[in-house]
Amino acid sequence: MRTHLQWKGQMAFEAVGESGHVVRIDAAESVGGTNSGPRPMELVLHGLGGCTSIDIVSILNKMREPMETLHVDIEAERAEDHPKRFTKIHLHYRLTGDGLDEKKVHRAIELSMHKYCSASASLNAELTYSFEINGEKILNQNA
Repeated sequence: MRTHLQWKGQMAFEAVGESGHVVRIDAAESVGGTNSGPRPMELVLHGLGGCTSIDIVSILNKMREPMETLHVDIEAERAEDHPKRFTKIHLHYRLTGDGLDEKKVHRAIELSMHKYCSASASLNAELTYSFEINGEKILNQNA
């Protein structure tokens, strides 16, 4: 896998991956950026959320589970000292669907977090998750 970044002035960059999609990356104004794009660490969390969500949708489709919506809220804590890596990341999945099976949803999340999601396997942080189905909180779990 390859990607290319090009400096666009100040603290802004454009990144292009093998897919050909362009992402603008920038820093906060307080550190010399112009706030014209997401921060690199935001993109790490977006990548984690996207990776695990794609897995969950795929797994639940294969299980023929009637999922209608999926939202993921991610909260992360970072170390205070450089390199200020993520130390804790919590993913909260909110799914809706008439007749969604709690055990199958839990299994899909587990498979993603422990087997399929390369983003979660690449992070050196304590990962936890919780989920709710149709507004009812079901589980809090360490990943």
